[in-house]
Amino acid sequence: MTAARPPEDAKTPSGGSEPREAGERGGHMNDALLRLLNVESAYGPIKAIRGVSLQVARGQIATVLGSNGAGKTTILKTISGIIDPRKGSVEFKGQDITAKDPAFIVQQGLSHVPEGREVFPLLSVRDNLLMGAYTRRDRDGVARDMEQVFAYFPILRERAAQDAGLLSGGQQQMLAISRALMAAPELILLDEPSLGLSPRLTKEIFEIVVRINRERGTTLLLVEQNANMALNAADHGYVLENGRIVMEDTCARLREKEDIKEFYLGMKDAGVRGERRWKKKKTWR
Repeated sequence: MTAARPPEDAKTPSGGSEPREAGERGGHMNDALLRLLNVESAYGPIKAIRGVSLQVARGQIATVLGSNGAGKTTILKTISGIIDPRKGSVEFKGQDITAKDPAFIVQQGLSHVPEGREVFPLLSVRDNLLMGAYTRRDRDGVARDMEQVFAYFPILRERAAQDAGLLSGGQQQMLAISRALMAAPELILLDEPSLGLSPRLTKEIFEIVVRINRERGTTLLLVEQNANMALNAADHGYVLENGRIVMEDTCARLREKEDIKEFYLGMKDAGVRGERRWKKKKTWR
């Protein structure tokens, strides 16, 4: 099971080539495709995100880093209309989409790849892909995009007639990303694409994510626990702790932050001894 390899000059988020410098693709942050302003969402009495403000520039990859329970998935669900925020606003392409119906949001050009993949297990791979294109009427365009996702993930062509529920976890992740692409979105929300995958498959998935952005110009908002992969693939990053944004910067700069190095990348200054990592407080320096 292999994914199509990127061209030799393509960036690889695995550390094999230099990480991408901020601003090398896409517009500036004043050319934001997506904006969240002071968004608060909750599950019953429990606030999951508090006063979250972020923006994603057109043509770039942005990432939200955070531990389990930090609220990363809640941000994506709020953007795509699965959860209605209690406060704040969500804008996409300058249009207020706060608490809009998810079907309406998809029609505006925003696709969501959920955590855990959530393919239709009793439908074939091909029918799963066609479900991603259900809002489209351009049959020729749908056929072209089907060929393109098969080029990104050749294993899906081989398994096109197979029930999606019989695919491996990595193949289902490939299918979930491809299904989102079939909607021809301007923005993809990608939730934990490395979840449950081997390091080799994680590397392949991230390589394709970078290719999708580079070759199609698709903007992506990625939430991911694998900070090293996310920071190498993305242009701009946000750090989420207990439902709040505590730091944001270009990914090139975030990789040099001391707290990011220690708490997210597992790097420790030489000669530091005596203080256990779990006892240390993050200063977000």
